[in-house]
Amino acid sequence: MKFLGAIGLDVVVVLAFAAIGRNSHAETDTLTGILTTAWPYLVATVVGSVLGSLISLARRHPTRPYAWRTGIVVWLTTVVLGMVLRMATGDTAAWPFWIVAFITLGIGLLGWRGVARLAGRRADRRNAQPAAAITSSDASKLE
Repeated sequence: MKFLGAIGLDVVVVLAFAAIGRNSHAETDTLTGILTTAWPYLVATVVGSVLGSLISLARRHPTRPYAWRTGIVVWLTTVVLGMVLRMATGDTAAWPFWIVAFITLGIGLLGWRGVARLAGRRADRRNAQPAAAITSSDASKLE
């Protein structure tokens, strides 16, 4: 379930990337337009998620889908394979766009993982706090 949740959050990041990019170029923001722009990166994100999981399993140290290593695999695969798919279908991918994509998708795909890790650590700390101190009235009951 965590795997599907991670893919879902990655998909949201890619869709936001496509929507923001279309908006910055004054293109229409229809759902069809956003999906047309996003599809190469969506495919690449799923491939990156599967690849990250397989690498994790091969290392015999399964990591969570929101681990940094998995995130880096997803990020690099999303940008590189997404650009290759984009160019294979006749769209352009100038170097400035590669830079923008690396930065923007890196912030998004690694950013939510960082937030998830911090939230997980806080929950772990909350659950690991020592029990409350015994009061003197409680101590007298123990005697």
